[in-house]
Amino acid sequence: MASGRTNRGKFKELDWIYRAATLPTNFYIALVTSAVTPGADTNTLSELTQIAVGNGYSDGGFQLARNATDFDVLTEDDGTDVAFVQVKDVVWTASGGSIPASGNGARYAVLTDDNATIGSRLVLAYLDLVSDRTVSVGQTLTLQNCELRDTE
Repeated sequence: MASGRTNRGKFKELDWIYRAATLPTNFYIALVTSAVTPGADTNTLSELTQIAVGNGYSDGGFQLARNATDFDVLTEDDGTDVAFVQVKDVVWTASGGSIPASGNGARYAVLTDDNATIGSRLVLAYLDLVSDRTVSVGQTLTLQNCELRDTE
């Protein structure tokens, strides 16, 4: 699965670390369709098409706290010159209908900040789910062991 960090995500990380800018209280993982492919130049969630809400998927996605429970693995690997943080498994369960509630399935997952205006949330990173994903009632869509890596 292809994944990456956006330039906006890299910028905000530096801003938070070196300029002591206010950190978000939470982060979110939102599911978006293949209508627009997220990439390095994606800035906000409004540039993408979020899947239809309902049946177990909430507008804006799954909330993650800034803590060691939701970002459950932090690793420094001097052998491969990489550091990464891993997000806990994120699970959506379809109830009362399919996820998404209508329209195209989820093709990408994006990590955003917590701006109160959902469309204005900054897209920090993205993950390609390889194909459109739809789950029926009682089924789950699970993102497992997703990582944010720094290699420079």
